[in-house]
Amino acid sequence: MEENGLKRGENGLMVYVMCEIPSNVILASSFTQHFDGFSIGSNDLAQLTLGVDRDSGELASLFNEQDEAVKWMIARAITVARREGCKIGLCGEAPSNHPEFAKFLVNAGIDSISVSPDSFVQVMKHVVASEKGL
Repeated sequence: MEENGLKRGENGLMVYVMCEIPSNVILASSFTQHFDGFSIGSNDLAQLTLGVDRDSGELASLFNEQDEAVKWMIARAITVARREGCKIGLCGEAPSNHPEFAKFLVNAGIDSISVSPDSFVQVMKHVVASEKGL
């Protein structure tokens, strides 16, 4: 990036890394010196944590973004990022498909959540209610 005139920290440039494979969660603290933040890809993280292909007709019913193992991985990534002073957000379908999932994310300390436009209002209500409870 620097060879092309893009230097992390200059002119407000922040560089984030995707956190969508279990090893990125396990080794998250080793990434914090190289990146300004993380973006959790909940779809891929869930698929790889559970070992289930969400696009498989035979296995798709086993895919669950709200599985306790997936939530543990997400919470762990958030904990490490916050401890190390990095921003962390989540992109994926979980908050759009399950708006109450936003409460879990807010309580875990997430900085940002991306949602589909059609679920924005419902998810925002859950975020506001959750933040009031903090």
